[in-house]
Amino acid sequence: MRKDGAKLSKRLRRKRTGRIWSNVFAVAVFTFIYIPVAMMVLFSFNDQRTNYYWNGFTFEWYEYLFTKSTLWENLVVSLIVALASVLLSLVVGVLGAIGLSRFEFKLKKAINSSLYIPIVIPEVVLGISLLLLFDVCHFPLGIWSMILAHTTFCVPFVVIIMRGRIAGMDMSVEEASMDLGANRIETFFKITLPMMVPGIMSAAFMSFTLSIDDVIITNFVSGPYATTLPIKILSMVKVGLKPEVNALTTIMVVVLVLGIIANSLIQAAMKRRASNKVVSYF
Repeated sequence: MRKDGAKLSKRLRRKRTGRIWSNVFAVAVFTFIYIPVAMMVLFSFNDQRTNYYWNGFTFEWYEYLFTKSTLWENLVVSLIVALASVLLSLVVGVLGAIGLSRFEFKLKKAINSSLYIPIVIPEVVLGISLLLLFDVCHFPLGIWSMILAHTTFCVPFVVIIMRGRIAGMDMSVEEASMDLGANRIETFFKITLPMMVPGIMSAAFMSFTLSIDDVIITNFVSGPYATTLPIKILSMVKVGLKPEVNALTTIMVVVLVLGIIANSLIQAAMKRRASNKVVSYF
């Protein structure tokens, strides 16, 4: 009994030690990741034109951002490109994921393999390829070229996310809907699409994030008359970034964090609503 108790206590100590080290490692990793973001937020309140040292606390750069800065024009271009590419990516990606998940055809394996090409190849290669394509087709470089380029590398992510969501859906619910008299279109909009909403929201956030901060591909296909925010910031690096950039990026981070929290709350509410329906049914 004593030997068994000693072995059990050793196992518990090992588990406790392993748990402590895993927590320490997790804290170290997240600290390493988020320290640059914290520094950016801190220096957005710095009373100094450069970001080399801390000189004091001020809201001057937020005031300058909302009254004199021209970065808002570049942000508007970035938002237009991101939102348009998200919409196109969702339409193409959701329909493509449904087709690849539920239908069999000759080119299915080839399409499945080609989906990973925009993800695997370097962005420089994809940017040059898209630039050559637009040049051959005499397609003008600008907002529309950026939207098409961003849609190109966002669609594979949407398809992959949606295929995972579709694989976890219960097909019997759709079959029950059609057995009760609904056709395929009614079943899709009333049963299938609501069940895909969490995946659609996740794919939309992923596509928006990929589009809003892209630099390499956008630099190839942007043209001289439309400049996104990342390209503008990249050009400002050569002469030194002002704290107004930190202020704008801080606002963007806050908005994105609030969006992620809202997405999580909506998905949790949808899960609770679905479970309540099941309980009330039984």
